Amino acid sequence: MSLPYLNQIVCGDSALLLREFPSNSVDLVITSPPYYKQRDYGGGIGNEATPHAYLEVLLHIFGECVRVTKPTGSLVFNLGDKYEESSLLLMPYRFAIAATERFPVKLVNAVTWVKSNPTPRQFQRRLVSSTEPFFHFVKSDQYKYFPESFLADDEPADQEIDSSHRNIGRRYFSLIERSELTEQQKAIARAALEAVIEEVRSGAIQGFRMKIRGIHSEPFGGQEGGRKIQLERNGFTIIRIHGNRLKRDVITAPVESVKGNPHPAIYPVKIVEQFIRLLTQPEDVVLDPFAGSGSTALAALKTGRHFICIDINEAYCAYARERLQNFTFTRNLFELHSESI
Repeated sequence: MSLPYLNQIVCGDSALLLREFPSNSVDLVITSPPYYKQRDYGGGIGNEATPHAYLEVLLHIFGECVRVTKPTGSLVFNLGDKYEESSLLLMPYRFAIAATERFPVKLVNAVTWVKSNPTPRQFQRRLVSSTEPFFHFVKSDQYKYFPESFLADDEPADQEIDSSHRNIGRRYFSLIERSELTEQQKAIARAALEAVIEEVRSGAIQGFRMKIRGIHSEPFGGQEGGRKIQLERNGFTIIRIHGNRLKRDVITAPVESVKGNPHPAIYPVKIVEQFIRLLTQPEDVVLDPFAGSGSTALAALKTGRHFICIDINEAYCAYARERLQNFTFTRNLFELHSESI
């Protein structure tokens, strides 16, 4: 199937250009459209007179994105919110609800981007906004999904699992002492706790949880040998955790700032890379109908995917092309240097 503009930054109106794309031809649409009345993006969507008018324009483009996405593909949209007359409009969630009502899509996750460096503002009557949602939509239950690749390299350690092993289990020892278990039960619990800590240190398991009768809430139901029975019989139960950490619907990343970039709001390449790894395979096609500074194209290049990026602003397109050229030049230079060593 022939796709127009493959591996190109295209300057134009995505509402018009997307009509040229065949249906069911793209593996992933990931984008961050201009937010409602937040900034002047130099034309196109974002400065409509009312929230309803803004959503109608955005939903029209979303509908085209749904059409061009494969049944095995996904759509990821990042939107920020807006205050009017000191009231939060909930624009991202209005969009997500309308999208699921109007189009044949399911909303799999609302992944929260936690900004580690939010804009420092001193509001007198409200807190600083430091999160934004990434909505993950799909057309069918057959969408590609590779959670083992999501945050594989830099996922922070679980707060209840000490990856250094220095303090692991310490809080459970103190909870055992505070419990109403008999002295014999406490001795058995301490021995079991020491044994499971050694399993973590040896790498046999990734982590564990301990439940102690009278300290933690008791589970409902349970059969012989289950957690409830163990709590009743022994006064404690240990839950071993195998394999990778749980993949959660939160990503922490700073707001990016690139010197010389004309775009007023860059969404992080790191986040785009994570979604690309989660939802696509190498050589798949990634589409961004609001390309901005080219973060999606850069993330696609770094992860071995094809890209198609569209933006209506000529200055943004020129900068995105330059950004990709600089990345490609640096990568080629590094590879050439590596081969000569």
